[in-house]
Order: sequence, then structure tokens, then C-alpha cells
Amino acid sequence: MSMSCLRYARISGFAMLTAMAGLSGCTVGPDYHGAPDVAHGAAQASAFVRAPAAGVTPGHAPSRWWESLNDPTLNALIDQALKDNPDLHAAQARLRQSRAQLQQQRAADMPKISTDAAVLRMREPDLSSLQSSQQSSSSAQSSGQNTSSSHGRGPLQFYTAGFDASWEIDLFGGTRRAIEAASAQAEAVDADLADTQVSLAAEVAQAYIDLRSQQQRLLLANQSAQLEQQTLDLIRQRRERGVVTDADVERQTTQVENTKATLIPLDEQITESLDQLAVLTGQAPGALDRELATPAALPDMPASVPVDDPAAVLKQRPDIRAAERRLAASNAQIGQHEADLFPKVSMMGFIGSNASDPGHLLHKSAFTWLGAPYLQWDVLDFGRTRSSIRQAEAGRDEAAARYTQTVLAALQDANNALSRYGHQRESVSRLQQVEASADRSAGLMRQRYAAGASSLIDLLDTQRVQFSAQQNLVLGNAELLKDFVSLQKSLGLGWVCAQ
Repeated sequence: MSMSCLRYARISGFAMLTAMAGLSGCTVGPDYHGAPDVAHGAAQASAFVRAPAAGVTPGHAPSRWWESLNDPTLNALIDQALKDNPDLHAAQARLRQSRAQLQQQRAADMPKISTDAAVLRMREPDLSSLQSSQQSSSSAQSSGQNTSSSHGRGPLQFYTAGFDASWEIDLFGGTRRAIEAASAQAEAVDADLADTQVSLAAEVAQAYIDLRSQQQRLLLANQSAQLEQQTLDLIRQRRERGVVTDADVERQTTQVENTKATLIPLDEQITESLDQLAVLTGQAPGALDRELATPAALPDMPASVPVDDPAAVLKQRPDIRAAERRLAASNAQIGQHEADLFPKVSMMGFIGSNASDPGHLLHKSAFTWLGAPYLQWDVLDFGRTRSSIRQAEAGRDEAAARYTQTVLAALQDANNALSRYGHQRESVSRLQQVEASADRSAGLMRQRYAAGASSLIDLLDTQRVQFSAQQNLVLGNAELLKDFVSLQKSLGLGWVCAQ
């Protein structure tokens, strides 16, 4: 090759690489411009439409909302669940998988370089010696003599070592779109992990509230049963003196047995709550019995709850972030498939050394190299690529619909939680008044019955009302606390950033 031709080849190669570099900035497929605007009026309002008039204040609530309940045991249980819960471990594993897939996709855009080395050893047959041997054998057979000869050449050895490299030039951005999709998918799985944390914290809190409510109701039932047993003993004494009848004794006996009957299901519910909390914290059933079996009061209810505006709530809810990231991923996948419509160019090369002696491998004359561009283009694929594009577009539309549904469901969830919380506050206020009135009525009736001014039937009725009012108030307070927990969950609180 003449010097002018060699110079031209070098210039042409440089021009080709320059052109490829320029084309590599081209990225096919639709660019992502964000999620659709859903329920703009409701999302941009200054407050939720169902927010109660009392009990909530504008403001940003802390992520660790359970600490506002002032219960160290609850704090420890939630912290342990966020550390040891199996569902959370599974979500964390899925996040690691998605991040590894993203790293793998990024690596696909880089050159692939491998090295190899080999030693070949062979013995080449000596054809001239073989021919002479055959002639001698024929002569020996004709003369009846036995002759033998062996001639051979030593084995040959060949040494080779080198590097192979290949790189697919991302001319039309298919690999970049794949990286974009994998990155968005990893962020969606990250949001899934946060959503798991939100649900887990709420589930532990509600199970703990159930446990304390059941223990308080069991205490009340035991106290009521003791009082009623004392009353039964007094009535039996009065019957012996002829003051009351056998019917009065039977009525009180029925009341005592009915109250004792309520103890059995409450005790069963306590066992179930203990086991539920143990499993939620990653432990076997029964592991928390010693720690939590002693009855304790319900957590303290905050005087008011800070609630952000709807726009801020929608931004912090992990399920909405996950739906938006999956929409972005599905949008990038369209471009990933569109890139298959265009040719793919790869650069392949080899640099190595070959010699019959290992000491000669580093000699200049032993070096060899090869470089070549490789073009691949599915000119006729009978519509497979375009079908993949249409499938990706349909997936993008489905992801957009799911995002819209997620936002609407989040708005409904928050408004329903606020409404339940507000109404339950009013209900608890009424239950407190009922319980106070029942206590006063029961006290007065016991005095009247002791003085003989009222009947046993009247006393039993007031005791039943008092017991019912006390039980209802405990249940009401527990429901208010669980509504508070549901409200925090609907606001998307309770998650921490994944590492």
C-alpha cells in the first residue's frame, strides 16, 4: 500500500469514528416529561376536603410519628420490626436485585475486554520415514526377514497470548434507554421498600393498640366480675335472713356468669395479639409473652395531629413515587425497542503475540493485531420489532393509568382517614360523658340499695350500664388511636431512606 493510500485509510477511519461519535448522541424514543396531572384542583388545594374542624393543624408531621404517642414499648417494637421483619428483608433483597440489574445494564454500554493464553503441543508425523518403513516392510516380507525401524521428529510447541475487545457503539441510544429504564425501575423498587416500611410501622402500632385495649378490657371484666361476686355473696347473706328471695340470688348469679364468660374470648384475643406482634418483629410466637403480658395503659393520644397540604402528601407517599417511576421506566422502554429498527455497529479487535518459544513472545516480530467494525441490521424481521414497540407503548399507557389510579386512591385514603379520625374524636368525647354519668349512677344506686331504698334489679341494671360504658370507652379510645395510625399511614409517613 502506498503512503498516500495509507494516509487516506487513516483519515477515512478517523472520519468514520468521528461520525459514529456524533451519531452516538442520537437517542430514539419519546423523552419523559413527567407524570400526568391528576385531580389538579384537589391536589393543589390548601387542605383536604374531609379534614375535621378540630384535632388537626396545618404542618409537616414527623416521619417517626409513633414517637408522639409517648410509649417506649411501642417505639422499641416498631424499631425491631423495621430491623428484623421478614417481609422487609424480602423488599430489601428486591432493592439489591434492582440495583445490581442497573449496574449490569450500565456495564453493557462499556467495552468488553478479555484475555487468553494457551500452549499448544503436537507431534507432526514424518511422512518420508513412514514411506521408507513401508518399503522396508514389503522387502522383508518377500525375503522372509523381520526388520524394524523408527524414525520420528520431536513434538512441536506453540505459545499464544493476547487481548480481545469488543464494543457495541450505542448509535441510536438503545442502551441509554435501557439504562434509563433500569434506573427508574430501581427507584420504583426503592419506593416499594419505603411503602413496606410505612405499612409495617402502622401494622405493628395497630396490633399493639389492640393488645393494650384487650388487656384493659380484661382488667375491667375481672374487676366487674369481682364486684358482682361480692354482690352475690351479700345477696346470699340477705336471703338467709329472709330479706331477699331466691329469684334475686339467681339473677345475680346469672350476671356473674355472664361477666366471667367475657373473660375467655378476651384472653384468646390477647394471645393472638402477642403472637402477631412477635411475628411482625421477626420472632416466633410466644417470644414477647414475658415482655408484654403485663397489662399496660393505651398509648397517649396527641392533642392534635399536624397534616400537610395535599400536594405535599402526594409527593411523600411511597406508592405514588413507585407508580411514577414505573411510568418513567415504561416510557424509556419504548426507545429501547425503537433502537432495534436501526443498524448496530460494533468494534472488534485483537492484540496478541504468537511464538514457538515462550522467550520470543515479547519480541516485536511476534506481535499481531486485528481491528474491524461489525455491522448488524435486521432489515426484514416481519414486524417483530414494531410489535415490541407497540407493546411497550401499551405498557406505558397502562403505567400512566395505574399512576392516575394510585393518586386518586391516595386522595381518597387520606380524606377517609381524616373523616374517620374527626368523627371518632367526637365519639370518644361522648363516650367519656356516658362513662362519667354511668359511674355516678352506679355509685348512687349502690348507696340506695344498701339503704333499702331500691331493688336489686335496679342495682344490677346500673352495674351493667357502668360496665358497658367502661368497656365502650376503652374500645373508643383504641379505635381513635388506630384511626390516628391509619391517618399517618395515609399521609405516607413511617419510611426511612434505603442505604
